[in-house]
Amino acid sequence: MAIPVKLTCCNVLILLCFFLGLLLEARAGSILYSVPEETEKGSFVGYIGKDLGLPQELAERGVCIVSRGRTQLFALNPRSGSLVTAGRIDREELCAQSARCLVNFNILVEDEMKLYPVEVEIIDINDNTPQFQLEEGEFKMNEITPPGTRVSLPFGQDLDVGMNSLQSYQLSSNPHFSLDVQQGADRVQHPEMVLQSPLDREEEAVHHLVLTAFDGGNPVRSGTLIRVQVVDANDNPPAFTQTAYHKSVPENVPLGTQLLMINATDPDEGANGEVTYSFHNMDHKVAQIFQLDSYTGEISNKEPLDFEEYKIYPLEIQAQDGAGLMARTKVLIKVLDVNDNAPEVTITSVTTTIPENFPPGAIIALISVHDWDSGDNGYTTCSIPGNLPFILEKLVDNYYRLVTERTLDRELTSRYNITVTATDQGTPMLSTQTHISLLVTDVNDNPPVFHQDSYSVYIPENNPRGASIFSVMAQDADSGENAQVTYSLAEDTIQGAPLSSYLSINSDTGVLYALRSFDYELFWDLQLRVMARDSGVPSLSSNVSLHLFVLDQNDNVPEILYPTLLTGGSTGVELAPRSAEPGYLVTKVVAVDRDSGQNAWLSYRLLKASEPGLFSVGLHTGEVRTARALMDRDALKQSLLVVVQDHGQPPLSATVTLTIAVADSIPDVLAELGSIRTPVDPDDSDLTLYLVVAVAVVSCVFLAFVIVLLVLRLQRGRSLRLLQASRDSAAASAPAPHFVGVDGAGAFLQQYSHEISLTADSRKSRLIFPQPNYADTLVSQDSCETKDFLSAPQSLLEDKEETFSQVNCGEFIRVKSEATVATAPQHKGLGVWTLTWRKHRGRREMTLQKLLHRRRLVLLWLLLAVLREAGAGQIRYSVPEELDKGSIVGNIAKDLGWEPLALAERGVRIVSRGRTQLFALNPRSGSLVTAGRIDREELCAQSARCLVNFNILLEDKLTIYSVEVEITDINDNAPRFGVDELELKISETTTPGFRIPLKSAHDADIGGNSLKYELNSNDHFSLDVRNGADGNKYPELVLEHTLDREEEAVHHLVLVASDGGDPVSGTCRIRVRVLDANDNAPVFTQPEYRVSVLENMPVGTRILTVTATDADEGYNAQVAYFREKPLGENSEVFEFKSTSGDITIIESLDYEDAKFHEIDIEAQDSPGLLTRTKVIVNVLDVNDNAAEVYMTSTSSVPEDSPSGTIIALFNVHDRDSGQNAFITCSLPEKLPFKLEKSVDNYYRLFTTRALDREQFSFYNITITAEDGGNPTLSTDAHVLLQVTDINDNPPAFPHAFYSTFIPENNPKGASIFSVLAHDPDSVDNAHVTYSLAKGTLQGAPLSSYISINSDTGVLYALRSFDYEQFQDLQLQVIALDSGKAPLSSNVSLSLLLVDQNDNAPEILYPTLLTDGSTGVELAPRSAEPGYLVTKVVAVDRDSGQNAWLSYRLLKASELGLFSVGLHTGEVCTARTLLDKDALKQSLIVAVQDHGQPPLSATVSLTIAVADSIPDVLADLGSIRTPTDPDDSDLTLYLVVAVAAVSCVFLAFVIVLLVLRFRRWYASRLLQASGGGLAGVPTSHFMGVDGLHAFLQTYSHEVSLTSDSRKSHIIFPQPNYADTLISQESCEQKDFLPAPQSLLNDKGEIAQVNHLFTICLLRILLK
Repeated sequence: MAIPVKLTCCNVLILLCFFLGLLLEARAGSILYSVPEETEKGSFVGYIGKDLGLPQELAERGVCIVSRGRTQLFALNPRSGSLVTAGRIDREELCAQSARCLVNFNILVEDEMKLYPVEVEIIDINDNTPQFQLEEGEFKMNEITPPGTRVSLPFGQDLDVGMNSLQSYQLSSNPHFSLDVQQGADRVQHPEMVLQSPLDREEEAVHHLVLTAFDGGNPVRSGTLIRVQVVDANDNPPAFTQTAYHKSVPENVPLGTQLLMINATDPDEGANGEVTYSFHNMDHKVAQIFQLDSYTGEISNKEPLDFEEYKIYPLEIQAQDGAGLMARTKVLIKVLDVNDNAPEVTITSVTTTIPENFPPGAIIALISVHDWDSGDNGYTTCSIPGNLPFILEKLVDNYYRLVTERTLDRELTSRYNITVTATDQGTPMLSTQTHISLLVTDVNDNPPVFHQDSYSVYIPENNPRGASIFSVMAQDADSGENAQVTYSLAEDTIQGAPLSSYLSINSDTGVLYALRSFDYELFWDLQLRVMARDSGVPSLSSNVSLHLFVLDQNDNVPEILYPTLLTGGSTGVELAPRSAEPGYLVTKVVAVDRDSGQNAWLSYRLLKASEPGLFSVGLHTGEVRTARALMDRDALKQSLLVVVQDHGQPPLSATVTLTIAVADSIPDVLAELGSIRTPVDPDDSDLTLYLVVAVAVVSCVFLAFVIVLLVLRLQRGRSLRLLQASRDSAAASAPAPHFVGVDGAGAFLQQYSHEISLTADSRKSRLIFPQPNYADTLVSQDSCETKDFLSAPQSLLEDKEETFSQVNCGEFIRVKSEATVATAPQHKGLGVWTLTWRKHRGRREMTLQKLLHRRRLVLLWLLLAVLREAGAGQIRYSVPEELDKGSIVGNIAKDLGWEPLALAERGVRIVSRGRTQLFALNPRSGSLVTAGRIDREELCAQSARCLVNFNILLEDKLTIYSVEVEITDINDNAPRFGVDELELKISETTTPGFRIPLKSAHDADIGGNSLKYELNSNDHFSLDVRNGADGNKYPELVLEHTLDREEEAVHHLVLVASDGGDPVSGTCRIRVRVLDANDNAPVFTQPEYRVSVLENMPVGTRILTVTATDADEGYNAQVAYFREKPLGENSEVFEFKSTSGDITIIESLDYEDAKFHEIDIEAQDSPGLLTRTKVIVNVLDVNDNAAEVYMTSTSSVPEDSPSGTIIALFNVHDRDSGQNAFITCSLPEKLPFKLEKSVDNYYRLFTTRALDREQFSFYNITITAEDGGNPTLSTDAHVLLQVTDINDNPPAFPHAFYSTFIPENNPKGASIFSVLAHDPDSVDNAHVTYSLAKGTLQGAPLSSYISINSDTGVLYALRSFDYEQFQDLQLQVIALDSGKAPLSSNVSLSLLLVDQNDNAPEILYPTLLTDGSTGVELAPRSAEPGYLVTKVVAVDRDSGQNAWLSYRLLKASELGLFSVGLHTGEVCTARTLLDKDALKQSLIVAVQDHGQPPLSATVSLTIAVADSIPDVLADLGSIRTPTDPDDSDLTLYLVVAVAAVSCVFLAFVIVLLVLRFRRWYASRLLQASGGGLAGVPTSHFMGVDGLHAFLQTYSHEVSLTSDSRKSHIIFPQPNYADTLISQESCEQKDFLPAPQSLLNDKGEIAQVNHLFTICLLRILLK
């Protein structure tokens, strides 16, 4: 809770103490004044200085006004000593309606510290006019309200009191109303308006009155306006603007169109004048067509209009007002005929297929056309597009036939989609199209045709065996088997061998395969002839010439003649003197190529050199010359790699390695041996390069292989989805799978399946001959000779007329044969059978098909002939409706002159168009009988005659007879009302003789079955039947006696309608509801409501519900409540709900503001009658106000203040009274403070002991003021007291002394240590500065070595310390605070230096020569293990552990040959020296100390392995210096990488092949389980639904020579699909024959592996 804090006029501590003393002696007397309200600011109230006896000026005495929590209404004039107003004073705002208005406050004299009470009375003036809650009051009064009725008027309110308040009322003069004022128990005047004479709404609907209120003041104030509205009574029925409505509309008017708008008016108002419309006495079928808007009178169509069904629609509309009065009118809607029926086309018979060689004039279809319209709208014409080879011939009675105009050609058009258009002559013209699909079947009249007259193809020699080299294609314009082309090669020989041993052709795809690898040297061209033959009967063929040209390839690598390889595998050493000039001829490379032409042109180039730019090779001569002058720094041994390359595509090459010794003579070679730096072996360099390339290539090939495999997988998945989609859309035409196997030369296996689809509810059948798929398949000669895939019977092909098939309408074909039938799943009610036909049964099935086609042709021709002679005779019968099924209508056989038994033989049947068959023929008796129950009303509705027309067809003569049957009516329908129960409304004020039209009954029968109406007996109503102009009877209800709703609210009547036949009747229950008139005003349950509410009642609480009841019902009994807002009330405390009468608290109640509330409430019914009541709410006081604390306090106190120092003075006050206003104050325990109560709820706060800021720097004092109410309320006031500091504590270090270790060689200016001192004081007293005590070190001041940061205490080294100069340093650090009397302290600091390993070992022996080398040590080859070769001597300038040295062999050109002593540095042989050990051995020895981190030094030793100098010279020519260990390691890693990647690649390929083989094996098992492939031989080709697997054969050839380190490996291209491998090639499995001598030589195994890797790399690069 927020605590208001007010500052007094005195802020000095001494004055506060005096003030507390004077309060104890304050006087209790008070000064009284009075002043009128609304006076201006500064108006005189009284002489306060005189009345207080203060002769001096008020400002000098410190006089001021003290008031608690109220705006200052008065002020003091310090000069005159007067009390004046501080602003405008409003008595009504201060005291509301209280009789006396008193304002109390105190006057404080500061110099005497005395308080004087003052009381000022505010006098009322007439400054408020009487006001009404509403400026205009509206009342509703029914025009039948009796005189003497009283209506309470709103009363005025005046905020003034006494004579200035409201005194009287006056009403303006009016002949119908007067004013009567009643005096209430609370002496409040309540005005009432009294009705003096009856009201008439038609004369005057609204009366305007003025109610005036007068008060007793001067001038008199008044005013409000009263408006009385006269409520209408229902005394006028609705009236239509026309007695009858006529409207003509076309029958094609859109749905929802406004056809007519009817209008009826009612002079009444409100609900009595609201007119609603409805249909009356209308047929239920007509009611379903039209829609009437009950409010606007708009008539629209919700169903289509049909001129053929109804030409005129009679409607009867009823208008009714809200009270029940009604009127009727007639509406006649005439329907105008439009051309809204398109012609109907019926195909009686149709043919779906026709051979292309069929003669002109063949009948395709028989068509019937009908239009439901008549006249021009019903006259139809038929047409087809003019660009078709067909014509329409018109027959009798709108029958047409479609015939061919000329011979058809399937190759031009294989299918015709004929559109037959029937058009009438109406406006607009309507047409109907029907489509006839005609398939032209093929005959074999076109031979296969090649795209070119001849073909030429170029084939490179050395082509892979079985590879596809070319493909030819011939197209046949025919279809089906007539277009199936097979290919073959004409017999011929080449060099005495048959052509078939060189080439083969796939008989299905025309792809040619090379069975041999051609050699350009054997022959250059090859001529052959390809034949193409179709599968028709008889078959037709054609041929084409093919020329194959063999192209020469670069298949021979260059051969190097010089230099030749020696027996050891080297080429010898060439000598180049160092004095040689540029261009000096060193040697020459000579090579030849066995190829000729461009393939034999050779070029030489230097591929690699140990020192680039030193030698050059002639491009065409192969001469090796020096490119520049030789220098002393050039290495002794130079290696050159020369490549010889031809100009073929791709070019082939060979390489040779030359070793050149750069020296003038043998002594020079020996002199340079000590510092020889031999180049790396070119082979090893080549090996490293090839291994790097091999790793990259194998990895790339592996990655590419995986990517290609994934792409093929994705493509295959997509192809399978497309294939699956194509199968789903055309499953009947998909080819059966074929499997082709190759065994030896290979043979085909084919299975033929044919499918016939017959449906139980369709006239279409389908015969499917799937085509075999031979794509990408190689067939042997034997299999190509068996081509009898589907041999049709010759007799079937010769009989061309019989192959023309027709499908008759309504005829179902069942095929019964010896074929095997497999039932497939049925979809949508269609039964589908799949028949597998064997070849030997084909003739039987085709014969059955011919018989069916022949029968249809005969029937079609007979039907067309008879239609031309059809007669126009008609037979008539009559039959009553509702007969049982099978009742005899007439003897049709007798009337037609036939024998009864001849009906079935002659194929007599009933033909009707678009109507359910109502009649049937009895074939035994020859009678026409009913096919079911016939309802005349359903067929013909209300038509006078009901006629049914149909035709009888005589099939044997195709004669049609017309029959007409009349359906006579019987009395089978009872009269029916539109509704079973009718509800009528009539006011109780309706006069007798009033008529109400009733619903008419409807009888579906016609003729003499007329209607009669009767009404049950009733005291108030009678029945009158009126004859209409249309001959119908309309019942009306007549009111006989006056109605009284209070006696009987509802009257129940029964209207009975009977027809003229047998006693058949219908009833309608009528419920007449009497409407109420408003003759009762609302009445409250209590004249006055009283309720008591606690002031802390929650907002939203419902405190009371007022209830008023009205004896009327419905609208007249709906009571609404209204509240009159008191005058001057700005905010509402209560919410009054006008619908329920609930009174709810919406704003918190406050007993201190208002002890009670008055609420004026009105209850009014809907027509306008009202009554009033009053609600008095008494507010009960609760303890809801906490104590208020007004405080003046100090913000800080020094920590050395004495006990009893006053901290604060405050006053407490509670707005409640009695026990709720009794206040006690308290403090928390354990605080050094105490409260002391003074007079008039004043308290003072003082200290009880001395304070210590170091313990508590501030105090948050909570003062609790608690009242004595129930529940108890309390208020907390907080005083924040700051304890100010004094400097009474010196700085203190955490430790008595400090020591730290510093490593030597520390950086200058680095932080080495930090100290920290703490001072418990605050601000400046706690601010510590640091400094060093003065001193010297080795004669220099201490400040030149160490410095300290005066603010942070961080020590810095100004020099880099050296452990050898001094080991420790002693310091004194001083800490000083910044108080006014500063305090200080000091501490000792010892700095200890730590030695570091900062000297590396120094090698004393071997010493470096002037040229930077260490010389050459000699190790005899006869040395034993442990032979001392040399010794490494080193020292370390450090001491201790940092000076301990260890020796180790860091690197050696040949590991394991030498060893080094760990602590002695002696270099000894580790094993016996061998002849294969290299002449030159390089060692790197490392010397390392044991410091942290350790430091080391290295030295390189060169050791010559030889017994003497001549041995060194003898080994110079074949020197093979060991490879650098790094290079050896790199070579090893690369070999491992190539092997690992190759193994992974090979494993991946093997796994893929295993998966392929597993899938192939699974397909073979699936193939074997199908039962249809049980004898098929194993083959390299697998086909699943037209998809073919591939066959691959891998062969490898390796060429190895015993005198070269280069090898050549050939990986021929694999054979893919469309490749056939001969048996001989498959038997040759010696892929890699290795010479025995190569395998026996263990020393060459590593070189063979090396060469194999290089060859593999070359193959992969190709």
